[in-house]
Amino acid sequence: MDRENDQLASVVDAVLASTKYRDVSHELISYIAAQELRKRRSVKDALKATKNKLHQVGGAYLDSKEHYARWLEELTLAARTGQRERLLELCSIIMDHHASTRERIPILTQFYTQIFRELPPIRSILDIACGFNPLAIPWMPLTEDDREYYAYDIYHSMMDFLQAWSGILHVGGKAQVCDVIQTCPTQQADVAFLLKVIPCLEQVDKMAGHRLLRELHADNLVVSFPIQSLGGRSKGMLEHYETHFRELLGNEPQWEVKRLVFDTELVFVVRK
Repeated sequence: MDRENDQLASVVDAVLASTKYRDVSHELISYIAAQELRKRRSVKDALKATKNKLHQVGGAYLDSKEHYARWLEELTLAARTGQRERLLELCSIIMDHHASTRERIPILTQFYTQIFRELPPIRSILDIACGFNPLAIPWMPLTEDDREYYAYDIYHSMMDFLQAWSGILHVGGKAQVCDVIQTCPTQQADVAFLLKVIPCLEQVDKMAGHRLLRELHADNLVVSFPIQSLGGRSKGMLEHYETHFRELLGNEPQWEVKRLVFDTELVFVVRK
């Protein structure tokens, strides 16, 4: 057991020592490293596999050129001076640094208008593996008073940035680092967003999607899947993920489901 613990610590320390992954949740790194050590012949192989997995679930989507301090200065100035168009422009520029939100920028107004049309009035949101999606809050038709946004992802500096962003908007809630594969958030909210999240989480734990759909404390869910690869190919992804989502629902016939299709995204609005 001591040898296994030493090997795990060695892999985790090596991952955290790398520039690309030092900002990632320690819990997630440990979880993946333990998986890979059980499957690989050597610590070296496990380290390589752990980094590859972290790239698949997070690194592949995030631009390495984040400028959080500068972005916060610019967002604060735009908000303080009432320059809404400039604020929206800045949000779009920042969202362009993450592949998931980059694909959604051209359809933001349509996307949230159609989704919120299928929901009751929303005051509070859980955003699971959020990326830069909280930058889209200005496009969301939330209730005006006491709005709360709870954002979860694996990057410490990103969560610090998003916490400050919530302050700029005077939106309550919290942005925090969380490995949602191991620890499902317990916060109650009106709706939970799982936007293009499940395929990534299932690369680490095949039951992650099934579990989150049932354990999140929200009466409404917005679950989406990509219908194009990062390279822009569709390859039958819409049909594949629609079938997969129906399988995830399993024996939940009482859940009401509305299907929406956008240019790059398949969305299911669920009322539990």
